[in-house]
Amino acid sequence: MGGDAVSGRTTGNSGLSPSASEIVVREAFVRRLDEQGFEGDIHLQVSSRLVSSTDNSIYQRLPAAVIHPRTGEDINRAVRAAADGQLTLAIRGGGTGTNGQSLTEGVVLDVSRHLDRILDFDAESGTVTVEPGVILARLNAFLKPHGFFFPPTVSTATRATIGGMIATDASGKGSRIYGRTSDYIDAMDVVLSDGTDLHVGALTAAQLKDRVNGAGLAARAYREVQRVVTEQADEIRRVFPDMNRGLTGYNLQNVLLEDGSFHLARLLAGSEGTLALTKKIVLRVKRLPKYRQLIVVRYASFNDTLRDVQILLPANPSAVEVLDDRVLARAQQDVIWHVLESVLGNKSALPVKGMSFVEFVGDDLDVLHKQMAHAVTLLESSPNKPIDHKAVSDPDIIANLWTLREKSVGLLGRPDGHRQGVPFVEDTAVPPDVLPEYVSEFRDILDGYGLSYGMFGHADVGCLHVRPFLDMLTAEDRALIRPISDAVANLTKRHGGLLWGEHGRGFRGEFSPLFFGETLFAELCRIKDVFDPKDIFNRGKLAPGGAGYPVDRIDGIPFKGRFDEDIAPALREPYALSISCNGNGACFNREPDMAMCPSYKATKDRSQSPKGRALLIRSWARLRSLPQDAPDRSMLPALTDELKDALDTCLSCKACATQCPIRVDIPSMRSKFLASYFRDHRRPIRDYLVYWLEPLLAVGRTVPTLTNLLMHNPLSRAVLSRFGLVDLPHLRPAQLDAGSRISRSWLRRNRGNSRAVILMQDSFTGSFDGGLVENVHTLLTALGLDVKVTPVWDNGKARHVLGFRRGFGVTARQTLRNLRKLATFKIPVVSLDAATGLMFTQEYKDVAGKAPIPAVIPLETFLRQKIEQGTLQSTQIKSMAPPMTVISHCTEQAARPESAGDWAFILGHFGVPVQAGKAGCCGMAGLFGHQKEHVDLSRKIFDQNWRTKVEKPLLATGFSCRCQTERMAGHRPAHPAEALLAALQERS
Repeated sequence: MGGDAVSGRTTGNSGLSPSASEIVVREAFVRRLDEQGFEGDIHLQVSSRLVSSTDNSIYQRLPAAVIHPRTGEDINRAVRAAADGQLTLAIRGGGTGTNGQSLTEGVVLDVSRHLDRILDFDAESGTVTVEPGVILARLNAFLKPHGFFFPPTVSTATRATIGGMIATDASGKGSRIYGRTSDYIDAMDVVLSDGTDLHVGALTAAQLKDRVNGAGLAARAYREVQRVVTEQADEIRRVFPDMNRGLTGYNLQNVLLEDGSFHLARLLAGSEGTLALTKKIVLRVKRLPKYRQLIVVRYASFNDTLRDVQILLPANPSAVEVLDDRVLARAQQDVIWHVLESVLGNKSALPVKGMSFVEFVGDDLDVLHKQMAHAVTLLESSPNKPIDHKAVSDPDIIANLWTLREKSVGLLGRPDGHRQGVPFVEDTAVPPDVLPEYVSEFRDILDGYGLSYGMFGHADVGCLHVRPFLDMLTAEDRALIRPISDAVANLTKRHGGLLWGEHGRGFRGEFSPLFFGETLFAELCRIKDVFDPKDIFNRGKLAPGGAGYPVDRIDGIPFKGRFDEDIAPALREPYALSISCNGNGACFNREPDMAMCPSYKATKDRSQSPKGRALLIRSWARLRSLPQDAPDRSMLPALTDELKDALDTCLSCKACATQCPIRVDIPSMRSKFLASYFRDHRRPIRDYLVYWLEPLLAVGRTVPTLTNLLMHNPLSRAVLSRFGLVDLPHLRPAQLDAGSRISRSWLRRNRGNSRAVILMQDSFTGSFDGGLVENVHTLLTALGLDVKVTPVWDNGKARHVLGFRRGFGVTARQTLRNLRKLATFKIPVVSLDAATGLMFTQEYKDVAGKAPIPAVIPLETFLRQKIEQGTLQSTQIKSMAPPMTVISHCTEQAARPESAGDWAFILGHFGVPVQAGKAGCCGMAGLFGHQKEHVDLSRKIFDQNWRTKVEKPLLATGFSCRCQTERMAGHRPAHPAEALLAALQERS
């Protein structure tokens, strides 16, 4: 299997249902794996193959199988099992390649699930030993307490693996002073194509002589590489550009140095898994710089932004990153913008068309200040006349600015009508001094096709990321890939640059002769043939060997959009977000303090990630749209069941709806899928119990003692367990007198009263945590406000989660009617629970249509506004208690990341020491943690994200979070409002 993936496939046949001969080959490979003692996971099901069929590129290529090695030796076993050459092996890490680097029709060898261990750290030598699946951000989190870091800083750091960074010789921000991944490889253990191990390190001339005189594949490989770099030394010097960004895949430039030392790792880095498979790496690391400073510069022209880069370089910044107005416009729609608006969003006399982030790092703050002053002097005398500039020293703001820059790839992937920014000419690099002229000509190419586009990148080293906006579901736009790619390749070559500046070559191998020249390209083919004579490794990429398989062409691989084009219009609209997922992989992060995505982080199963689920949803929609006799249609029943399984573990936390740069809202699509699924399948009885949950709670609240007796005895627990429900909370409705509740007369009297406020009771808090309602009522009253409480309003959340779309609509419309009646009195309505309060800006929008929804204000937003308006005077409380940490509900963190900071501001205003904290999902998420089949997963999520947090004084805004902590840790954290009330009462 290899070569041109388009050949042999007809419409409606993507290979989901393998042919008889393909099954024979695959089964033989699996049998040999078993015989070798393979210890990892082997997945042949359609869902696993689909999830590994895409990356962050425009392509989709379905593998025959996906395997997850559990040990390093498993990689050897897989290679030996593929020794007959009938199946190619493509090693995969983060899965975020922009050019199909790890896509294959053969076997995907995914190291991200199990081979993700940090094996050793030696601070004295400044080295760390890792497996290839270790994620960059996790490595740096490990190194930080020791005062070290791994310098190459890629924008996908939260999911990029070290193995993948080696495969493309990644660099990223700061490469001007820090270089690229290959600069930090001390040693590597790799597996050769015959299944043997090779330890790769720097060799002296004498050591090299011993290696080349040996026997076996390793010796042959060393001899061949030595021959090429010796015989072609002059040609290598002539062809390889003198740039920060090197000519990767295969980098011949720095293998043999003048001192006679030999560095094979330089060749393997950037070879994209075509020569050997990485098993273990020893990396050199650096000391963390003590200080970091930033200047944000705004321009009225993107060309001026680029021209000023050369002017700024004498100040010796560590990085100069640029963004155009297209990226900035998208950034303003992102949840992180609110914390950056004071830096980026100030009004200016001229429209902002470009922006640069100029960073300085070091251990001497005085030196940094001099560099900053020098940069400011250069800016003020620049003929390019920036609009303004602003120095930033706050480390949190600097971190958020870089987070925004890192999101640029995803932000440009957000649909603009039917088009979205797509990668195929996205990482070109030229000498920095010609960048402005090069970009001007690049724009001429895109403008000639009438395309819009976004630009950003590492301008200090001449590397620019460009995303033209195309509708890849149309043949017309897909046809533009070839002429634009050819034009940009020739333009880049003419300016002395590279088509692939940092993301690797992938399916762009056909351009190798243009940049290497025919002489060196022929040598690359010989090197490939010696290392991998049967072309087992990542067939069709970079250079062909002697086995006869050609290099793939950029338009010879199936485009994702071609498959999506099959989706019927009736299914495109409800599942549009799954189609727009561009595979940037932000949901593959393993950060314990990020809300997205709890099920993936706990299972490491990418079918249980937003990207994986989105891919399965759009594939399911496609199969449903195909004719009955289409070959792929036969796989619809299997895919439907596997998709259902993947969605069953979604906690509906909705973090993906905001933290995903594309805003791929899986819970909303899950709801629609379940509504469709259960038209053809029988629902479990538990679903109907949940459907009637809120009406039943209304009855239970009238007799809570009796209800708790009936619900929490051994018999009822056994019955509920049979239905799959466990550990249900006790009813505890609010006990407020009639005078505390809203009345029509009170509403009329207080119309527009600035000190009046309505506290909304949602069905969760109002039924199970009534004490909080009472405490907040007492708090607001103590603060001098006239507060009344609504009756408990049903929200329909559980119905929406389970796909009861019609029933949810009934509940939502009634709640909106209640809200609109109150809105006429112009009294603020405040919510307590984030998950239900945010429904007014999320789920209810589908029901409301174009009709505006009156505001429901989070309690912390309301209180902060009152403080800033001067309505609530500071009453300092002398507290000797240690600072507490407030953590917001995960849905709230994702949609309103300022929430915890607001609470810290509010309590600090009254002298209560509180700091804003972060944590991922607690694992409860409404009823998820109470579903019997999810108890273990719920506990694992809690242990990952919350276990260590609750060992210290903690405040939690979410009802689910407090309930889960009580269940898992034996104590209930207070709500921030309760902490403030307790402090006020203590003072009194």
